[in-house]
Amino acid sequence: MRQGQMAVAGAGQMGGGIAQLFAQSGWSVTLYDVEPACAERGLALIKRRLGRQVSKGKLSAEQWSQMADRITVTADRMELARAELVIEAIPERLELKAGLLQDIDAICQPHTLLASNTSSLSITALAAATGRADRVIGMHFMNPVPVMPLVELIRGVATSDETYAKARTIVEALGKTAITVKDYPGFAANRILMPMINEAMFTVYEGIASPEDVDLVMKLGMNHPMGPLALADFIGLDTCLAIMETMHDGFSDSKYRPCPLLRSYVAAGWLGRKTGRGFYQYGSEEGESGGP
Repeated sequence: MRQGQMAVAGAGQMGGGIAQLFAQSGWSVTLYDVEPACAERGLALIKRRLGRQVSKGKLSAEQWSQMADRITVTADRMELARAELVIEAIPERLELKAGLLQDIDAICQPHTLLASNTSSLSITALAAATGRADRVIGMHFMNPVPVMPLVELIRGVATSDETYAKARTIVEALGKTAITVKDYPGFAANRILMPMINEAMFTVYEGIASPEDVDLVMKLGMNHPMGPLALADFIGLDTCLAIMETMHDGFSDSKYRPCPLLRSYVAAGWLGRKTGRGFYQYGSEEGESGGP
């Protein structure tokens, strides 16, 4: 598919990253959020991230300006109607995502592709909320989106071959590597990652080791670039809990039972970097990275 007009619904951490990636690749982007302040904050964060690339000599000031100018923010859902591709990136709750996709389906052109950045929810169920299930697909980007090279493509039972082919072409044109996974809870990435993170939390919960030492085990002993608890804080503990609950419910298997400590932290509002506190504490600049 040629570079054209696309839209991202949800201006949090993931939505902003997706918008930035497409703008860097030459697309005109509409960044939508139901809260106007969130949409503006999302754009401001994108500009700051691009500005850091200028300061490092990776972008020129002219390139920064061109990329930023390709992004338009809005709180008016009707502004999504012109897009050829709409990617939703709102919190990991089935009813929210299905409702949004249903609304977008009603206003977009018949040929528009609808994609979900869900990290665990059923694409088949999300597509069923629309009248174009054949043109709905999962496009699960990794965080941080502009940096991480992997994208999971998830086909619902009704996703057409044409939709899959277009989505794969888009992903590869963005410079990403696409893998295809079946529509099961957690897909591939989070089915592998989240139980490890959850077990790291149980290790702290049961008093076996401190968060710092658990992370050192994986960094120094397993050569991971980031420890699982620091990574959980980066992802957002609310998102981690939502994914674990989706897998626990979907598979009815106790091995996916969320750690009680994770539930406690989420109940306390300790969601990680975006709130300034999770398994670690963060300064105000680190805590302003936005929602999932």
